[in-house]
Amino acid sequence: MNTPITESVRRTLDEMQLSSLEEAYQYCMDRGIDPKALVMDTQPIAFESAADAYTLGTALAIFRGAKTAEEAANIIGEGLQACTKPGSVAEQRQVGIGHGALAARLLNEESGCFAFLAGHESFAAAEGAIKIALNVNKSRKNPLKVILNGLGKDAAYLISRINGFTYVRTQYNYQTGELVEVERRRFSQGPRGEILCYGADDVREGVAIMHKEQVDVSITGNSTNPTRFQHPVAGIYKAERNREGMPYFSVASGGGTGRTLHPDNVAAGPASYGMTDTMGRMHADAQFAGSSSVPAHVAMMGFIGMGNNPMVGATVALAVAVGELSL
Repeated sequence: MNTPITESVRRTLDEMQLSSLEEAYQYCMDRGIDPKALVMDTQPIAFESAADAYTLGTALAIFRGAKTAEEAANIIGEGLQACTKPGSVAEQRQVGIGHGALAARLLNEESGCFAFLAGHESFAAAEGAIKIALNVNKSRKNPLKVILNGLGKDAAYLISRINGFTYVRTQYNYQTGELVEVERRRFSQGPRGEILCYGADDVREGVAIMHKEQVDVSITGNSTNPTRFQHPVAGIYKAERNREGMPYFSVASGGGTGRTLHPDNVAAGPASYGMTDTMGRMHADAQFAGSSSVPAHVAMMGFIGMGNNPMVGATVALAVAVGELSL
């Protein structure tokens, strides 16, 4: 394990009376949980730093005797936070704590529908959705609905077919503001088939889809069409939910990278903020850093090498595994 033993990592290990991340990994394995395997299964291109951080967080949750998956999720977030680089964007935003809080919210019965809100339907959103769908309802009385809402109907159909989701084709009436479901096609019978995948033609249809499913928690994609779709959808939906007196917890998955050379992001390096980051801050209750999908972009922000969307799935899955130890 190559993760530097910073002061915060050392403090966390000391709390558990462990001397290394290798010992923390064995501590988890002795209790039947393999954090590294779960992380790499969630996003195969994740870096070893992600496996190390989840090992630390999982070991901490076990050590503190988390009684529920929701409690475990928040503790895992502390372990993730300990692995942020001192002085970095990720440390300042407390991205690790935020990931733990988001997973805990999804494990809470008050959350009914979680949306991956993407510039286009992506494999990163699919990776996160799959891991959540396979695990989250093990510790909930009422199942959590998971949807993907992205720009483009063709992309939504392809992602649904490849991953075994249910494709939902809608048509938005621009004169009346009415959204009509035209077709629903399920591509598998297992838990993956419970994930609903929508493709919108524009922002207005995207907002209507959010209302149709009564989304109360979402995470945006970051790099594709951020000013054209997902940030406007989240912002408009939040304003409308507020007017209705309904809860909506919005998470922005990234921003501040600038090295992808998207026109919105040029010159927005690790110490400054580009347009996507700025838009995320206008609607987000929690702002992550880097990218929804690209491990290197998240690592550049001083965090671990794993996309923020798959990370949501990994946190939920490991929290459920820890929670099951107390059953």
